[in-house]
Amino acid sequence: MGRTSGEKWFNGAVAVLLFIAGVSCLLPLLHVASVSLSDPHYVRSGAVTLWPRGWTLESYSLLFKGSKIVSALKNSVVLTVVGVLLSMLFTTLAAYPLSRNYFYFRRFFTLAIVFTMLFSGGLIPTYLVIKQLGLINTYGALWLPGLISTFNMLIMRTYFDGIPEELDDAARMDGCGEWRYLIQVVLPLSLPVIATLSVFYAVGYWNAFFSVLIYINDTSKYNLTVLVQQMIQSQSLMQELNASDMQTFITPEGIKTAGIVVMVLPLLAVYPFLQKYFVKGVMIGAVKG
Repeated sequence: MGRTSGEKWFNGAVAVLLFIAGVSCLLPLLHVASVSLSDPHYVRSGAVTLWPRGWTLESYSLLFKGSKIVSALKNSVVLTVVGVLLSMLFTTLAAYPLSRNYFYFRRFFTLAIVFTMLFSGGLIPTYLVIKQLGLINTYGALWLPGLISTFNMLIMRTYFDGIPEELDDAARMDGCGEWRYLIQVVLPLSLPVIATLSVFYAVGYWNAFFSVLIYINDTSKYNLTVLVQQMIQSQSLMQELNASDMQTFITPEGIKTAGIVVMVLPLLAVYPFLQKYFVKGVMIGAVKG
């Protein structure tokens, strides 16, 4: 059945709006990358817009030599990788039993978990609990409070609900237990939603900022997000970086934008490989059930 003229105009208008939204998100990133790759003379004169002028990597060279960017990058990788593994493990262990019809008190536990999505204990009580557990100044203080996202858990539970019951019956007839059914049947069929939620968790851990400032006191354990924020706000840090290399004067904007690019680039590199699963996981996990 062909589309009517009204539908064609509507689809065209949506495409134009999406294009404008995409460009509006892309232009600031292009400008930041251009400043980080441009000669300091052009940056100081304001001649850099969307394309680098006088290509140079001095900003990145000075950033890696004169700051703790490498240590912060390692911290961000550890925080993100371990955090995603722990969160996905416990999210799966929470979602799977809640997706089983024969699980007693299934509705009660689901409502209890959803309640935590609507109401929280607050910042000060949470801090006191973390302190009593001895997790201050450790990454455990960042992993434990957000170990399971209620929203992500509900998406995974909904996806598990959509797996045909015939597979469950066939597995039971072959003597398959709960753990074997989960690992060998459910999880291989759930790669789209696993990839999707992994991206959600990874973005959250990689961009962790406020929680790091609250629970981490040792600057050597700061992640990339906090370090870049300090670089942007601290003029004294910019002066120290320039003082570390007397041969070349790099503008603060060049160093700041280089730090932003280093912070954003890993996530941009991961998205293309997970895009197929990401789109499929969002669509199926959102509408099934």
